[in-house]
Amino acid sequence: MSIFLYILTHNIIPIFTLIALGYFLSKKFDLDIFTLSKLNFYIYVPLFIFVNLYTTAIPFEMIKALFFAIAMLILNLLLGKIMSHLFHFDQPMENAFTNSIAFYNSGNIGVPLITLVFSSVPFIVNGETPYLNIALTTQIMVLVIQNISTNTLGFFNAGRASLHWKDSIGKILHMPTIYAIPLALLCKILPYDLTQFPLWPAFTYAKGGLISIALITLGVQLSRTTFDFTQKKVYLSVVTRLLGGPLLALLLIYLFGFDGIVAQTLMISSGVPTAVNSALIAVEYDNCPDFASQAVLLSTLLSAISLTVVIFVARTLFPI
Repeated sequence: MSIFLYILTHNIIPIFTLIALGYFLSKKFDLDIFTLSKLNFYIYVPLFIFVNLYTTAIPFEMIKALFFAIAMLILNLLLGKIMSHLFHFDQPMENAFTNSIAFYNSGNIGVPLITLVFSSVPFIVNGETPYLNIALTTQIMVLVIQNISTNTLGFFNAGRASLHWKDSIGKILHMPTIYAIPLALLCKILPYDLTQFPLWPAFTYAKGGLISIALITLGVQLSRTTFDFTQKKVYLSVVTRLLGGPLLALLLIYLFGFDGIVAQTLMISSGVPTAVNSALIAVEYDNCPDFASQAVLLSTLLSAISLTVVIFVARTLFPI
């Protein structure tokens, strides 16, 4: 019960507060959704990824977790395509549906959630949290793959609904995020501490602003969304994301041979809701934005319940 209340008060309520601010501000001032989405993709997202990659130590043993995240992505993409064909979705809906289950909120919710879980009983030993570092490092591996794929494959999927594949690739190449990733890795091996660079504080300010600007932008999009609570596609997406994700993760955990803290982290991380960026991408390309926004909103709300179950199962199956 304490975990449920913590997730609700420290993750769900703050998230919905920012979404509500965007919603009501847009109703009053008619904010420009396309300007906000461009601020996200051209400033906040690339700087968030750059700063995270540059400042995070990546031990060699975590490469295995990196491959797990890649395998999870591939399986989710395949699952999205298979389900879309089974339910006879048209091309735009297939792309939006696939994005909604393949790309999940590993940063805004995943990182705080992992921090909470491994900073609480039974993971406190003599007043310290000895398992937190390995758990967060594992989560960073997932975050890296999710950020890269969301801002490349996510754009490609959404763009295919209205653009030729060559034009979609051209759009991707104009996204600064794909250049932020190799640049951060290159800077890590240079004999210079970039945190001493005069502009570094500006980078960190942008990193810290991503969560708020992304959620406010989602609220603006929701203010223009016609809600249809009878839309079965949304419920199908949410169930697949919140329940199908952990089941796929469980299969891969056994295949990769993970156990203990790493196994728990990967399973818990796989159950977080649909990424806010999937809705922003849908807005950017006008690819079923109403469906995408509702999938984010409903999966975020219901994750307060589903994640408590996933956390309990992970602790039971993979004790330390």
